[in-house]
Amino acid sequence: MYPKAYIDYLVHFHGDRDYFECHEILEEQWKRDGRTMEWLVLIQIAVAFYHYRRGNTSGALRLVKRARVLLEGARGMIRRLGLDDRALAALLDDTARRIAHGEPYESIELPIADRSLYEQCQAACAERQLVWGQASDTANMDVIDKHRRRDRTDIIAAREQKKRAKAEGK
Repeated sequence: MYPKAYIDYLVHFHGDRDYFECHEILEEQWKRDGRTMEWLVLIQIAVAFYHYRRGNTSGALRLVKRARVLLEGARGMIRRLGLDDRALAALLDDTARRIAHGEPYESIELPIADRSLYEQCQAACAERQLVWGQASDTANMDVIDKHRRRDRTDIIAAREQKKRAKAEGK
């Protein structure tokens, strides 16, 4: 019923708290689905929590606020994804308040309203030997600083290829 990428997103968001991976997974889904709003809301939430956990509160606050604005236009889509849109709006508002008041990062749970989705995600977590709802391991620098530690060889090669193609086309 739900795309595999979405299930994977939820497992990472609530299991290993790999918000960077959440972004990567849903960005691909977002591109495949014609850049629809619901995926963008969830991508921005993951990136906001990535920044919040790393102490980049200005970036986190900006993204939480953007996600909150986008949510207004995507409430129906968010509900079709099995989430409680009202609870999600309240969660984003509370997160913005916490960030603005300098409160420390805390792991959250997205408000999943569809019980079968919740159970499917918990089972997927267990399969991967992850604990659903476990607090973020803030000592795991491979997850905390993932954008700095990942292998970017393929990204750099793709950018270079794009530059060459553009230069040849002129």
